Amino acid sequence: MQILEVDLRIPYRERGSVLGPLLSKVSGRIRDIHFHPPDATGMSEVRMELVGSKELIQELKKIVKEGKISFKILSQA
Repeated sequence: MQILEVDLRIPYRERGSVLGPLLSKVSGRIRDIHFHPPDATGMSEVRMELVGSKELIQELKKIVKEGKISFKILSQA
């Protein structure tokens, strides 16, 4: 398993409809999560540390359609 830092940039008005299914998918895998307020363009940022693999990122990309998702691998186990 890997520890991943996932950075989501999603529209603020869509945040509730994206985070509901997203959090149900990664439930139990979250180590840390931070919600940042929207910027001047209306994009909200969510940073999560997850225990998982790259396959989990592919599933998250299917959920986040109107946003941007980036990740880095923090450690490998």
